Amino acid sequence: MSDTTQFATFMLVLLVFWPSYNLVLALFVWWRPKPGGSEVPSRHPLQYWIIIPALNEERVVANTVRSALALDGARTPVQVVVVDDGSDDRTPHVLAEIDDHRLHVLRRNPPDARKGKGEALNHAYRYVRGIAEEAGTVHRTIVGVIDGDGRGEPGMLSEISAYFGQRDVGAVQCRVRIHNRTNLLAFLQDLEFSCVVDASQSLRDVLGTVGLGGNGQFVRLSTLRELGDAPWSACLVEDLELGLRVHLSGQRIRYATRATITQQGLIDVNRLLRQRTRWGQGNLQCLGYVPKLVRAKHVGSVALLEFLQYLLTPWLVAPMTLLITALVGINFYAQFSGHSIGGMSVSGSNTLLALGIWLVALVLPGLIWGVVHRLRHADEPLWRCLAVGLAYPAFLILGSISTLRALYRHFAGRNSWAKTERLVEKEAPAAKPVPRVA
Repeated sequence: MSDTTQFATFMLVLLVFWPSYNLVLALFVWWRPKPGGSEVPSRHPLQYWIIIPALNEERVVANTVRSALALDGARTPVQVVVVDDGSDDRTPHVLAEIDDHRLHVLRRNPPDARKGKGEALNHAYRYVRGIAEEAGTVHRTIVGVIDGDGRGEPGMLSEISAYFGQRDVGAVQCRVRIHNRTNLLAFLQDLEFSCVVDASQSLRDVLGTVGLGGNGQFVRLSTLRELGDAPWSACLVEDLELGLRVHLSGQRIRYATRATITQQGLIDVNRLLRQRTRWGQGNLQCLGYVPKLVRAKHVGSVALLEFLQYLLTPWLVAPMTLLITALVGINFYAQFSGHSIGGMSVSGSNTLLALGIWLVALVLPGLIWGVVHRLRHADEPLWRCLAVGLAYPAFLILGSISTLRALYRHFAGRNSWAKTERLVEKEAPAAKPVPRVA
């Protein structure tokens, strides 16, 4: 078998694998076990403290705080802690206008402020820990994190409480959606979070490898105390790293399939590339946990493989995506110019068949997820779901470019990042305190 034939065979296997993998993952959404668990009866309800890190969030923080306060219920009492991390816009004034005894505002000033999201979260964590220790409620206190643009859906804490009724559960991650998906780029992010990531996290829930995200993570205060005085680190993806540390501590993280947090999607390509580059660079920083996962006795073989898959796959997908894109370009060039480049082209009667296979392999995964979005959520017309599915390959290419940029920044030692700017939102109605049951 010639080198050209071997290469062609390899590419054919790759092309078949990619849509097949996405199809199997999409089907898992319907196969997955029933979510939730049996809640252990308790004399006292779990006490929720929701932390909102805020740095120049004047455009969104009022809606976020009111939404978080509205999660308060008889069995899910809520306190909200906003960490104003040295904002120099109107964020302090916006917060001062919210009159609610359940709201705690912690102001950080230079030189302590603006040292990263992890430090802001640690500051709030120590504040909550001090109150809980004094009140003797550490064992039933849950710390949640909602970003400055996050919106929790009413009733979501009931599902989360059911998971924490299981004693081996140290943390719960919520499903994430995009609430400004009228824009195509934002809709692509909703497709990613609410379908692809949702299916992946559901599979990880079965395998015991769920990852924590920055928005909608809920962790037992007792679990955070075991991780020291600063559970969140300076890692660029402090949420992913915290999740790995929770797993290494021997506790389980569950994925809540119904409890949903919505957030703003980015509608500018450059800002999206910057965000995904930061995520990719943070992922690289977390590769240092691979040896610890390998040595961990309570991490099984299948779980270990899955951990390695989601830590290492981005660095394999990026070059493969660019390679496939380049090969498609080579074939188009060879077809219209009549020249063959390294034998990697088709001619004659096989041309249309080959190009058809390439096209199906590239487009089919996005269309699969577009159909899943329509069937699962039914909140967007079918034509929009199919249109965003057709645009999905371009979205993956953007992700691959971000990954390559992350590699460059990592090895160049460039770790500083500017905060992503929010979009202006309409004001949400004020939350009304819910009467508590003694």
